[in-house]
Amino acid sequence: MKTMMITRALLASVAMDAHAYERGGEFGRKEAGENEPDMKTLAAGLKQATDEVKKFAEDADKKLKSGEAMTTEAKKAADEALIKLNEIAARMTEAEQKLARRGGEDRQEEKSIGQSVVEDESVKAFLADRARGKSRVSVSLKAITTLGTGADTAAGALVTPQRVPGIVTPPERRMTVRDLLTPGRTNSNSIQFVQETGFTNAAAAVSEGALKPQSTIEYAEETAKVATIAHWVQTSLQILDDAPQLQSAIDGRLRYGLMFVEEQEILKGDGTGVHLLGIIPQATAFSSPIPLSTGVTMIDQIRYAMLQAVLAEYPATGHVLHPTDWARIETMKDEVGRYIIGNPQDGTTPTLWRLPVVETPAMTVDKFLTGAFKLGAQIFDRQEANVLLSTEDRDNFIRNMVTIRGEERLALCVYRPECFIYGDFGNI
Repeated sequence: MKTMMITRALLASVAMDAHAYERGGEFGRKEAGENEPDMKTLAAGLKQATDEVKKFAEDADKKLKSGEAMTTEAKKAADEALIKLNEIAARMTEAEQKLARRGGEDRQEEKSIGQSVVEDESVKAFLADRARGKSRVSVSLKAITTLGTGADTAAGALVTPQRVPGIVTPPERRMTVRDLLTPGRTNSNSIQFVQETGFTNAAAAVSEGALKPQSTIEYAEETAKVATIAHWVQTSLQILDDAPQLQSAIDGRLRYGLMFVEEQEILKGDGTGVHLLGIIPQATAFSSPIPLSTGVTMIDQIRYAMLQAVLAEYPATGHVLHPTDWARIETMKDEVGRYIIGNPQDGTTPTLWRLPVVETPAMTVDKFLTGAFKLGAQIFDRQEANVLLSTEDRDNFIRNMVTIRGEERLALCVYRPECFIYGDFGNI
């Protein structure tokens, strides 16, 4: 009797699972993709095993009611059917869990700034409010009442130009300098840090009972201000009517403009007024520890700059060059015409003396910057790039225009100027 109760309970549970699968099966099959045949096979096997167990349960129930005992063979067959049913049910549960996990991973998609703005609830509400406050008709009454008498004139008024989707934009510079530096965040309008400005090492071996020599260390408190980089554009309400166009405007131009100026500020900001104090104005001038010979090359100079950084106890981690100078280095040839470091068929990351090379037009032609970027400097984001939309700016309302503003706030701390070596190749 106890075995029968367990069997009936199991049948009830399997029936519920089968019903749930039938209700969600179509969705599961769509999500499964290439796993669809496996799910179908499992479902068929589950139904067959359920029917077998159900048949054994019904037969056993009849025998128990009539007072007839089950044979050993019948019990063994029932147990095997239950084991098979449990195995198929477990496999189906595992397959469904894998699909659920994969679906969750697919949803964890990183969004760009433009996507975040377009999908933000406040932006959706803004678009909805504007739509409710203004109604438009696609056919102009004035156009209908002023049609010409000729057939060509009338037909021409009803033909509208085809609009090509998207926005044709000029080429953009690849930004890379920020990625070299240590990232950070701040909630203030300035960053204060203590910088070691001098160290006299008097350490020496001393005899027993003698006075120990005194070393000196000098410190200075430095302050890095948080700078604001911002700009805005005006666009037509057509962009608001088309969310992908809005996303394109934000991702394609506003963010690029912020990054363009940010890279200039990080490298060359002079620290006056609202500007950051960049890396190059604080860097140490290149002075080769080894006398430069007459035939010294650009590659040699970079290596000696690395040596200068090592001797200052700050081993370099990368180089920043203008694309023109990197092209010169990559196309250098030996006496038989073979490329020294360049390989037209090699698509790997640019490196020089085992360190990565960052080529950016933000760098001055014929100059180089070598240093320990992660150790020597850090960027603090006060406010990451954000976007605001407004139709209330000036005469936007009467002109059917919208103002989109992009803005960010950040600070740059150069902890150790000795980490950075700035030099001149001498080609110009």
